[in-house]
Amino acid sequence: MSIDETERLRRWRLALGKDAEGEQGGLGDGANGMSLSKRDLGMDKTLEALYNSERSAGLGSSAPNVARWLGDIRTYFPTSTVRIMQQDALQRLNLTSMLMEPELLEQVEPDVHLVSSLLSLSKVIPEKTKETARMVVRKVVDELERKLTNPMLQAVRGSLNRATRNYRPRPNEIDWDRTIRLNLKNYLPEYNSIIAERLVGHGHKRSALRDIVLCVDQSGSMASSLVYSSIFGAVLATLKAVSTRMIVFDTAVVDLTDDLQDPVDLLFGTQLGGGTDINRALAYCQQIITRPNQSILVLITDLYEGGNEREMLKRAAELVGSGVQIVCLLALSDDGAPGYDHRTASEFAKLGIPTFACTPDLFPDMMAAAIQRQDLTRWASKNEIVAARA
Repeated sequence: MSIDETERLRRWRLALGKDAEGEQGGLGDGANGMSLSKRDLGMDKTLEALYNSERSAGLGSSAPNVARWLGDIRTYFPTSTVRIMQQDALQRLNLTSMLMEPELLEQVEPDVHLVSSLLSLSKVIPEKTKETARMVVRKVVDELERKLTNPMLQAVRGSLNRATRNYRPRPNEIDWDRTIRLNLKNYLPEYNSIIAERLVGHGHKRSALRDIVLCVDQSGSMASSLVYSSIFGAVLATLKAVSTRMIVFDTAVVDLTDDLQDPVDLLFGTQLGGGTDINRALAYCQQIITRPNQSILVLITDLYEGGNEREMLKRAAELVGSGVQIVCLLALSDDGAPGYDHRTASEFAKLGIPTFACTPDLFPDMMAAAIQRQDLTRWASKNEIVAARA
């Protein structure tokens, strides 16, 4: 048997489990089959405990068993696979014990999905575990902030600078550096001079160029979106050129703007789960938006309205009519195509509200395009994102 064939059989054996052994037409375990190494047998045992638990002893509810299993998967698999298996364990085996004991939680590989699970259990996590839970969430938040802060600041600052340029400046507002660079083509060597055909000014100073409202659905399906929104909201809040508000909602509306300085505090101020009342959330946004023509409302929701749908669409139309720039993100995550209410998304599109899902790495560019008042449906198409149609 060739090396390639042996490796192929090994992988199939690990994927199929013990059922692949000794059955007619199976992989076999003899002259025509293969034997697993000691390491492979250990790997096979960890896979069986999770994916064949109904036929094996599984992990059970014993904390030592879970702790041992968490250690084993970190031994046998890369970090990316460990995270997937942890998430599968939470979903398939309902292993909330992983999140209830600080000793177990310390061994878990943290990621956005784990943070989502912790937030959904934040009200029932024992006191002895809460500090460990915050440390896990802090680790993920810090990692995401390091990854996302610079792209966000660069994109938004660049768009704000372009938006503040004034091409009809008063004499005291002229930006001579930009003006000279813009008019270099008009240099007259015989006079050693540049003809300033177009002037560029610094623009008028204002307390905030744009008012940004992040309005985020905190129902269970939007968990990852809530994590990313909190981080982006905290980054935006550091920019003096924009005013940022952070609103979360289910059947009630909570203004978490005061917590934007610390995304961890903000996240633990949310309550994942429950119903969805987008109409009530939009009503609150109507109250706090004081400069409609300078406001960007980013509504992050799957559009499954549990409140008054007709009233919701009416409020959305009123906001658009007043001059508010609305974009509806069906998801802000890397989880792939989200489930959403296609009919409501189509109604939003009829109102001229761009409606699509967005990954975290594209969000900074999307916000920059919104600040510059670009056509966001066209922006989505350019980035190979499918937007809802009327």
